[in-house]
Formats: sequence, structure tokens, C-alpha cells
Amino acid sequence: MKSALVVEDHPVVCSMIKLVLRELGFKQIHEATRGDEVMSKLREHRPDIVLLDLSLPGLDGLDVLDRIKAEKTHSRVVVFTSLDARFYQERCMRAGASAFVPKSKDLDDLKAAINTVLAGYTCFIQLSSSLVSMGVLQRSEKELIDLLSNRELTILQYLAKGLSNKQIAEIMHLSFKTVSTYKTRLIEKINVKSLVHLRDFALRNGLI
Repeated sequence: MKSALVVEDHPVVCSMIKLVLRELGFKQIHEATRGDEVMSKLREHRPDIVLLDLSLPGLDGLDVLDRIKAEKTHSRVVVFTSLDARFYQERCMRAGASAFVPKSKDLDDLKAAINTVLAGYTCFIQLSSSLVSMGVLQRSEKELIDLLSNRELTILQYLAKGLSNKQIAEIMHLSFKTVSTYKTRLIEKINVKSLVHLRDFALRNGLI
């Protein structure tokens, strides 16, 4: 009997995913709305497939992927997210995901990805915008983003969304000092002058 774990904090999106899974014959569908709920549910239910959003409360999706990979579970992960594939697809591949499906795609694309993964294959999208076709500024900024670690990218997003160092530290289970160090390092790495410019950078590149 096929089973799935849906990790999604938006009820409407979660309902759509569950509808797709039922159409594909899944009888056992479990849910998690926070990233820090995933591992306990994974161990409890041992689903065949995990449908994972990357923007989650509690623990972000990239950290969740790393933990699933370390667990060496048989569960295969389909990332279903609104975040830009240019910056996230390769990271998800390296973290052990079996598929990456943008939420902007049709639900038939999600069905196809799930079927492909269940058949033992991977499913990643062909990126249409190459570095050659990108402007000089956009290309250089993408290169800067690609140099960031997963944790740095996650903290950049939180900072761009207006979260304080203290809030980020609590979400990511880090010390205030560690987050402060990351913040200073990020401003230097992406070459911005302030948090206002950092937010502009994130918006310009579709990170928030």
C-alpha cells in the first residue's frame, strides 16, 4: 500500500497535493506543517514518498533534506516549492531530493514527477534561462548566490523577510552570536551596504 508524507504549511496547497496523491492510488497520506515535525513523522510512518515545500516554519526545507539524507531512509523526496529553481534545484539535488517541481507548474507535472520517482528515476526541470542570456548584473548576482552555503542562503531569506537575529536564532536553533556572524558575513559576501540593500538583492533575485 503506497504511503506519502506531505510537508506543506498552506492548507489549500496541501489539499491539492493530497488530491493528486489519491488520484495516483495513495491510501495512507500523512501531513506535517512544520519542518521540525518531519523526522519524527518519517520515522513513525516510513512513507514511500515525501512531498516537501522548502519554505517552512520551524526548520527550512534544505535543512530537512539534509536530515532525511543523513537518516538513510528509503523514502524518496519530491520538492514542490515556489522558490526559484535557478537557485534551489541544484542544492536540492545535492541534498538527496529525487525531483524538483515548481508550484507554478501544472498539477499534471507534479503527478508525472511522483510517478517518475516511484519508478526509481529522478525528475528535474530543464532551466530555460542560461547564464549566457542573463544580464551582467543578474549573472554576477547569481554567481554570488551560488557561492553561499545552504545555511547562509536560508539566513539571507530570513533577514530579507525582516526577521531579527534573535528570531532567526530561535528558528534555526543557533546562538545569537552565530546568527550575527552569519549576518556580517552575508553582507560582505553579496557586497551590500545594509539590510535594506540585502532585501532589495533578495527581491531582485526572486529569493523572497
